Amino acid sequence: MDYLAFEKPIEELITKLEKAKELGDDGAVDVSKTVTDIEAKIKKTREEIYGSLTSWEKVQLSRHPQRPYTLDYIEALSDGDFIELHGDRGVRDDKAMVGGWGTINKQSVMFIGQQKGRNTKQRQFRNFGMANPEGYRKALRLMKMAEKFGKPVVCLVDTPGAFPGLEAEERGQGEAIARNILEMTKLEVPIIVVIIGEGASGGALGIGVGDKILMLNNAWYSVISPENCSTILWGSWEHKETAADALKLTATDMKGIGLVDEIIKEPLGGAHTFPEETFKIVKKSIAKAIKEFIDTNKETLVNNRMEKFSNMGFVKE
Repeated sequence: MDYLAFEKPIEELITKLEKAKELGDDGAVDVSKTVTDIEAKIKKTREEIYGSLTSWEKVQLSRHPQRPYTLDYIEALSDGDFIELHGDRGVRDDKAMVGGWGTINKQSVMFIGQQKGRNTKQRQFRNFGMANPEGYRKALRLMKMAEKFGKPVVCLVDTPGAFPGLEAEERGQGEAIARNILEMTKLEVPIIVVIIGEGASGGALGIGVGDKILMLNNAWYSVISPENCSTILWGSWEHKETAADALKLTATDMKGIGLVDEIIKEPLGGAHTFPEETFKIVKKSIAKAIKEFIDTNKETLVNNRMEKFSNMGFVKE
């Protein structure tokens, strides 16, 4: 397990716990009380650390190398029957955007989401989770397929942004994202969006329009990353912590201004520490959201979605 700087006190306690258990395995010393005391201290330390995280620390958690990615969630959420679909039928198959059929509690759904990589080779293969235009066009193709068969769409958002390369702009990156936003607004099946990690800029919005927007409490959602914001405003990354606070990008901030509907609380210690428990919580939230919208009339579904997003951004003075 990798530990972030603010998680070091937990790492030290876990190391002590492992040594105590090793000593107990030898059978020469009764360490049961020591183990219990250390476990209690670990729980208390987690409560202290994760109960007072800054905005920047939550950004760091969202990028934790052991944090579950989209395919991890799909494998855990589906009933062991996920079938991945490929290609936009125009250019190629974008490996940064994945999707396909699966079931949640016997309900067929279309999964769509950005996928990152664990090591250097995987990160290059997945383009660091930054989709090209063909990735968004593949996502739209799968959404339209779900609409054709009357099945809900579940979008898992985790991207540092859409790929900003020249070739992406040449193939219509902006148009592809804008097209998705428009078409998702009009899609005649329920759309459940879950922000599981990073939700940055148009890269997130390209699969981010839905009837229910859920967000894990250690994820972030913003028009720009703290580092890039700091670079624009102050000329360097040195003020990224200040930028993270100013951007109001945490789940609590997003819920407060009405950009997400519900916060999914991760287990104490984060999704990277307790992935299996996180999967169960997320699956329950998604299943509940699907049940809420599955029987809604198509016209009502679309009208409510349009009204929902049209009302965002209004400020009363």
